[in-house]
Formats: sequence, C-alpha cells, structure tokens
Amino acid sequence: MLSLFRSLCSLLILGMLLGSCDLLKQVTLLKPPGPDQPLVVGLLADPVFEQVAPSSEGMDGFSHDLVKLFAKELGVELKPVVAPDYPALLDMLHAGKIHMAASLPFRSDDPTVIYSPPLRETRQVIVHHTSSRPISDLDKLAGREIALLPGAPQAVALRALQLDPPPILVERSGSDELALLADVASRRHELVATDELNFAFAANAHPDIEIALELPEKLYSGWSFPASSGDLLLRATRFIASIRSDGTLRQLNDRYFGHLKRMDSRDIEVFLGHVRGRLPHYRRAFQEAQEITGIDWRLLAALGYQESKWDPLATSPTGVRGMMMLTEETADRLGVSNRLDATESIRAGAKYLATLMDELPNEVKQPDRLWLALAAYNLGMGHLNGGRYFASSLKRDPNLWVDMKEVLPLLSQPEYYERLKSGRARGGEAVILVENIRNYYDVLSRFEPTYMPPSLSSNEKPQPDKKRKLSANRG
Repeated sequence: MLSLFRSLCSLLILGMLLGSCDLLKQVTLLKPPGPDQPLVVGLLADPVFEQVAPSSEGMDGFSHDLVKLFAKELGVELKPVVAPDYPALLDMLHAGKIHMAASLPFRSDDPTVIYSPPLRETRQVIVHHTSSRPISDLDKLAGREIALLPGAPQAVALRALQLDPPPILVERSGSDELALLADVASRRHELVATDELNFAFAANAHPDIEIALELPEKLYSGWSFPASSGDLLLRATRFIASIRSDGTLRQLNDRYFGHLKRMDSRDIEVFLGHVRGRLPHYRRAFQEAQEITGIDWRLLAALGYQESKWDPLATSPTGVRGMMMLTEETADRLGVSNRLDATESIRAGAKYLATLMDELPNEVKQPDRLWLALAAYNLGMGHLNGGRYFASSLKRDPNLWVDMKEVLPLLSQPEYYERLKSGRARGGEAVILVENIRNYYDVLSRFEPTYMPPSLSSNEKPQPDKKRKLSANRG
C-alpha cells in the first residue's frame, strides 16, 4: 500500500512538472509562502499529536513541532490553523485556505490531494473492554456497531472488508480519539475503531480497554497538499529526507511517544487508584514545590510516585527514605531535618532535581535536560556523566535522551564501568525510572489541572533558572 501511495505521489509530481496534469487547474487562494506570506498549515485538534498550551505559551506537539521546523527551513513564518476533525481539515485543503495539512492519513481515492513521504506508520485496530467476549476474526464484526471519528480512515478499512451485513459505523462529532476510547472504558461504546498509537495513550489512563482485532492495511500519515503545490511538496520531500537522515525525526518521535508501552494494565490500575486516594493529601505540597523551583507540580508528583508510591514512610534496603526517597547525605545537604516528613521531602526532592538540571551543560536543551536530570536523580550525576563520556565514542549524542537511554544500560557491564571512577551503575533501571515518570506525568497532565502560582513580588518568590523552567505541557 505504501508503494501505491508513493507511486501516486510521483506521478502527480511528474504531471505538475510537465504541465500536463489537469489537476493544475485547481486554484489556490493563498500566495506561496514567502516574506509577506506565512506558511499556513492545518492541524487536527488531537490531544495525542497536538497539545494546546496556555495562551502565553502557544501550542506544541509532534505535528506542530515538525511543521515549525519546516517553516524555519523555508525561512517563513508559521501560521497554524486547527480543524475539529478530518472532514473539516480536508475541506480547508480543498478550499485553498491552507498550504498543507499536517494530520491527514493517506488516501488513494482523492486525486485533488497529494502526499509527502510518510512520517508515521501504525496499525489500525478495533478496541473493546477487557471484560468483553473475545472477537475471533474480522467476520465477527458483521452487523456490529463501531464508533469512530468523522472521516476516520478506519471507515475505509472497515468498508473494504465487504462484510454482510456491514458494520454499523457511528461517527462521533465533537470528540477525539482519547474521548472515544474513554467511552469504551465506561461502556458507552462497545467497539471503537482507532489506531495503535492513540490506543497506547488511552490505555495508560484506562487499563480496562484492550485491542480486540487488527484491521488489514497499516495506516500511513504525513503531510497533504493541494495537487497544485508542486514546489512546496518537493521542498517538503527534501526536508523529510533530511530530518530522517540527521536524527531529528527520531528525536521527536522519542520526545512525544518514546515512553509508551512501559507499564502494564495492573501498574496503571494501581497508579490511578493512588491518584484518587493518596495524591489529594500531597497535592498542595507538590504545588508549593513548583512555586520554589518552577517545575510543573505534576512532574514532581510523577517523580514522587515512582520513588515511593506517595508513601511518606517509604524506606529502601539501601537506606534512602521518604516520599522522594532521599539519601541521608542529600537530605543533610538540603537542610532536611526529617526525611519522613512529606512536605520536607517533596520540597527537598524538587530542589535536588532543579540542582541536577542546573548542573547539566548549557547545550542540553529541554526536554532532554529534564529526562537526563531524572536519570541522575536515580544514578547520581557522576554515573550520568560517565554514560555521557561513553556516548560520543559509541556515536551517540550525550545531550539527547533518545541516545543516552541506549548508553546508560552499558554502565552495568565491566568493559564500561571498570574504566570509570564512579564505577558500576544500574543504568537500565534509571532508564525504566525515567520512562515510567514520563508515563505518570502524561496521565497526570490529562487528569490534573495546571497550577498557576499566586502572584508574588520578585522579593517574595525565588525566580527559577530559565534553562530548567518547565511548561505545563507534556514533553
């Protein structure tokens, strides 16, 4: 199927270049991107691929970050336009209101749209509740009611099955993939058609959903253009090739999706129970720690959960204790009189994490600075620096978490740790810790509100270092 899309794209490009393609008659209302014309890009309102931040911070997300880099490559401003669903996004493209759409799945049945090389590949799946009766094969979908988003690509895959009677497709307007999957957990819908990546995000918040069946044909997504956008498509194709070769695409995939599939359904179920039962007792303490350090309280709470399951009396066999599992030496250095006092422990743990972020070189950017500091919280900065020392010789970037999480597990192997003053370290455990925290933070960011500290004068409120200040957004 991918070769079909590539062939279609190549034929359309060739036709445009030769001036012999009737699709060139399409009129584009926008001028080409340039000094006085921003690149106008349609984005889908999607909580997995786009995160809308507070108005002061704008928007980020996998799709947005990619088109922002493309606009920079073109030397033009970016103007993102958000569409509520697939049909609305396609309508904007057809009407010439946008130069390109960043979130449309590839389709071969619309000759007015051409596609870039794919940026994402995933399975299309049917999801149901874990207590539902298993579905043995695709034929069992005949006549069943299946919910999906308007214009969702899974509708094409389901109709292609030619089942008798056909499935009853229920389009849910004004919703999104995660809300649809939450409806499976609450039994509002028995079956939902989606893709594997959206399922993975939803399963972190709803452990009682599972994949019932995989649909034929993988889903390819990338950038979509009006058929008259020859030069812009060619530049997009070259840009995508460059970000594949230099690792940028790999880094963005890890930034937004690299932490998924680390927890099983039982882990998630226990975590959500503690969110309801334990977190309310300590929420204010985590928010106060945010006021001191500038680090999102939900990230600090995710760290606290990973360390102690929000148990202020937790003690490990190695002697670390309390909510944030501080060593005696770290607690003394931070002025903690009682490691088992939850508020003291949370405040000190937050300060310690902030200090670790500050100790990293300036060339380490967010969010990698945070992920590396979290690894150092577990390993110690000496061991982290030992891993960073090896990274370059292994052709890995010591400033990127996506590379360092491949290097750190090597610190348990003699051929590596015997060359370091800091000695052996359980680097693999640190990687698991960081990825778990990313998952917990992702869930808390969806269920717990952003905390905006009360206005204080500069004399009353410590000012966090800009290089470690974190926004409330995931990633």
